[in-house]
Formats: sequence, structure tokens, C-alpha cells
Amino acid sequence: MPPVLSPLPFPANLMTLANGLTIIHQHTPTPVAAVDVWVKAGAIAEPDEWAGMAHFLEHMLFKGTERLAPGAFDLAIERRGGITNAATSYDYAHYFMTTATQHLEETLPYLAELLLHAAIPDSEFGRERQVVLEEIHQSYDNPDWLAFQSLNEMVYQRHPYGRSILGTEEALMARSPAEMRQFHRAHYQPENMTVVVVGDMPKSAAIDLVSQTFQSFTPPLDCPRYVSEAEPPITDIRRQEIHLPRLEQARLLMAWIGPGIDSQSQNLDEQLQAAYGLDILSVLLAEGRTSRLVRELREERNLVQAIGSSFSLQRESGLFTISAWLAPEHLERVEAIICDRISQLSATPISEAELARCKRLLCNDYAFSTETPGQLAGLYGYYSILAHPQVATTYPQRLQAMQATDLQCLANRYLSPYHYAATVVRPLS
Repeated sequence: MPPVLSPLPFPANLMTLANGLTIIHQHTPTPVAAVDVWVKAGAIAEPDEWAGMAHFLEHMLFKGTERLAPGAFDLAIERRGGITNAATSYDYAHYFMTTATQHLEETLPYLAELLLHAAIPDSEFGRERQVVLEEIHQSYDNPDWLAFQSLNEMVYQRHPYGRSILGTEEALMARSPAEMRQFHRAHYQPENMTVVVVGDMPKSAAIDLVSQTFQSFTPPLDCPRYVSEAEPPITDIRRQEIHLPRLEQARLLMAWIGPGIDSQSQNLDEQLQAAYGLDILSVLLAEGRTSRLVRELREERNLVQAIGSSFSLQRESGLFTISAWLAPEHLERVEAIICDRISQLSATPISEAELARCKRLLCNDYAFSTETPGQLAGLYGYYSILAHPQVATTYPQRLQAMQATDLQCLANRYLSPYHYAATVVRPLS
């Protein structure tokens, strides 16, 4: 592994209030302000029997409080020309809005009111549950979603990462508004929350505004929580086939377990270097026409319609995936070629030209993803959940430090042609 890097200056202001709330602020000269609130209350916080609760709660938070009617928040933002949205993943839920800086003092209290004092009214619970159930039903009509969910379940046989973030109809039908209020008040507390403000607002004004609007948290309640179990390693080839009607192209998905991120670990630098090295390997294999698998399998041999690779960084376990769309008769041949090319990564260091291309693409992607206040706010919030906000800006530096021999070691450690999970989706004959 490369030596530990000297930290770069963090361009934002970072502070933690007495109640445990983290605030991140960065001034930018654009006349807009983006606020992104990140909460450690994703699907990983749910026990199995409460699967889907975090995502369902994201919907219900917009149903108002004792002081805000349903829809009042959206109306307040839209009237001032702003935009807002929310998302739930395994490690977090986050809520963001962008508005003209002059309107932030008026609009941020609306968002804080929803997050801190959600009413979760009984009258709205059943109706919104039907909306979530429809999302679940629609997902089962998506062959790519089905394939990826099947893959997750094979990789993570005990961990919540193997469950659908949407939950199941059975689990959601068994839940009550009172249980959701428990979940909200257990997890939406200041020590689990980071508020990021990026835009044309001075530091003192931003911190004062957040401190005032995010202070009246409701007293916490206890609720059932996920109990961690040791996840068995993949020691062979796990395989599942799905047959679906009205499918023109087959799907092949392959996955390997990668490193997670432990912010308290003394090995955090090593974990980050490994994660970013796997980013490089994913680009090397299947991003762009000159990447190894795209060039060979699509451009030269015409064995696949499309192929891609990615590494997903998560708190407790990362996931390296390769996915392809192809004719069913090519499935076995393509999988064998992929395994052979994975084996080559461990046997032979990649060329300096390939390494430079991968670094250039990833550094450019990073630069393009940090151009707007909203993008910066999302980046800082994401890393505040996974590790520390300060590491958000070290990505290009860590990429440039990677050597071909480092990537060879990573491939040998994490990517084996004999230990992986595979989901195959075939047309129903």
C-alpha cells in the first residue's frame, strides 16, 4: 500500500454543537445556497422485521407536523423558486434543498420542522403505505432490479445490505404509525445528524441559522435495532438463475465483497486506499471503449450488448460488481472470459498508460461532481456518514498515489475467479 498521505486543507468549516449535531459550511460565490441533511438512519438501522421502515419514513416525513400541514414544506420551497428532494440508502437517509441565498433564512426552518417534529399521522400512514407498496410492485417488473437484488441476497446472507431498501409488502403491512414514530425518535437525533450548508452565506450566519433551527429535538424513544451477525465470506461460486418473460437480452451480474469503512479504525487510510484502488480497477475493466472488457467483449468479439463495472463503498462492506447485457447463448463464454481477465489482474501489473487513463477519468469525474453547491453539500454529507468529512477532498490525491503493484495486490486480495456471486437472468422459453 502507498504511504499514509499528508491531509489536504479542508476547504469547509466543520463544527459539532453541544447537543451532538454536526454542521459543515462552505462559502461559495454563487447566489444560491444548498442544504443537505444527512442522518444515520438508513436501512442498516432496521431489524429484519422492520425492513423498509427507513424508506417509508422518508415518505412520511413530508406529511407534516403539528404546525405544518402536509405539502406545506414543498409549497414554501416552490414559491421561492427552490427545489427539494430526499433519498434513502443502506447507510443513511438525506434531505436536500437548493434555494436563492436570500430565501434560506425563511425556508430552512420548514425543513428542520419536518425532520425534528414529524407527526406521522395515522390518517396519512395507510395512504402513503400504498404508494410505497406500488414502488415495490413496480420494482418486480424491472429485470435489472430483480437481478441486482438477487445478487445482493446471495452476497449478504445475514446482513441488511442483502435486503431491499424498499422492504417487503409483508413487513410493511405489519408496521404501525406508532412504531414509525419510535424509529424516528430513536434515530433522528442530533448525534446522528449532519447539516451541510454550501453557498453565498457567511460562516457565522450559516452556523447561527442551523443552530437556531435544529435545536428543539424531541426526546428520544427506544426501538428494535439491527443486531450485527458475522457475514460468512464467499468461499466458492454462489450462483442463481432467474427466468423472466418478455426479456430480449440476458443479464449476467457478478459480485465480490470489498472493504468497508470504519471511521474509528486505525486502518482508515488503508481502507480508503483499498476502496479507491478498486475504483481504478472497475474503470480499467469496464468504463469506456478502451477498457479491457468493453474493448474485448463488445467492440472486438461482439459477445455483449453492454458491460460495466463499479465499486460501491459502504460503511460495513463494499461491493465490486460487473454486469453485462448479452444474448443467452453467450452467457457461459462471457463469464469464463471475465474470470480469466480477473485472474490476469493478480498475475500481471497493469501498464502505466492504462493506470494513467483510469486516474484521469476518475479525477475528471470527481472534478465534474464538485462544481455546484448541491454537489459539494452532498459530497461532504456522504463522507460525514461513512468516515469523516475531511477525507472528502482527498480522493484525487489518494488516486494519484496508487501504483500498479498496489492494484495487483488489491486484485489478489479482493477479486478471485473462484470466489464470487453470480446472478443470471434468462428469457423464459
